[in-house]
Amino acid sequence: MESIFHEKQEGSLCAQHCLNNLLQGEYFTPVDLSSIAHQLDEEERMRMAEGGMASEEYRTFLQQPSGNMDDSGFFSIQVISNALGVWGLELIPFNSREYQSLMINPINEKAFICNYKEHWFTIRKLGQQWFNLNSLLTGPELISDTYLALFLAQLQQEGYAIFVIRGNLPECEAEQILGIMRVQQQQRPKLIGEDEARTSAGRSAALGQVEMGLGMEDEVTDEDEALKQALALSRQDMEVEDEEADLRRAIQLSMQGAAMSEAEVGNVKISSQAAGGTAGEGQGGTQNETLTAEELRRRRQAYFDRQQQQQVQPSLPKQADTTSAGGSGSGTMCSEQNQQPKPSQ
Repeated sequence: MESIFHEKQEGSLCAQHCLNNLLQGEYFTPVDLSSIAHQLDEEERMRMAEGGMASEEYRTFLQQPSGNMDDSGFFSIQVISNALGVWGLELIPFNSREYQSLMINPINEKAFICNYKEHWFTIRKLGQQWFNLNSLLTGPELISDTYLALFLAQLQQEGYAIFVIRGNLPECEAEQILGIMRVQQQQRPKLIGEDEARTSAGRSAALGQVEMGLGMEDEVTDEDEALKQALALSRQDMEVEDEEADLRRAIQLSMQGAAMSEAEVGNVKISSQAAGGTAGEGQGGTQNETLTAEELRRRRQAYFDRQQQQQVQPSLPKQADTTSAGGSGSGTMCSEQNQQPKPSQ
């Protein structure tokens, strides 16, 4: 495998890599292919000028860019065909009627050139084995005889244009070595940049996981902060509720204390009234019933009224005694006269 010449992709010079991998050596450079492209452009200009240099078609052709090359390094099929013509090689479309009518088995050919969307690569037979010499691969890829026809059919389905190489290819070291021995490939080559892409993808995934982890940590932190704030607010609410409960309890105790004070005052007043009632009414004992504030006020007022009446009553008997003392004779006479029997008529 080390004897096989394989140019790897550089820029957009896939046409150069395709030709050199086919010929198994550094036969063409970008300058060589550019010269061929300029030569083709000049031939096309001369053909257009035959119709008249003053014609609209000719002026339009001059304003258009080259169709055989561009600044990226792309070269047309005409450039490749002319380059191979230098070595006496010819390109035949694989899918053409002329070739398909020959009914040739692909394994009996020498090489193929494939093109898809401005990318060119070579499939060549070295010794008795076929190799995919795509410049996008990290190395030559061994293709079995059985898989060759399937591989070409797959390329056609993917839209590739396939060309058969006819003519005698130049001799090369790989042809001589592989002509006397067969090789085996333990591991298929990868696309250039595939490992880097996987590495970068792995790094991106790792970074994504790290960022996700950081994001989750931030979310957890935010949740912790929110929980702490909620607990703090809950504690504040509990403290406020405790303060309100303490205030209600103090008010209740104060009201109970006030009620007890009023009850004590009422008991004292009731005791004094009971004492006065015993003296005036001759009843004994103490009144222990629980009275309302309105009843206390009524009884207190009644007590004061009785006190005033008791102060007024002693003066009335004195006046009565004075009257009886002044008119005692007439009173006696009246009583005596009333006691004598009246004469019967």
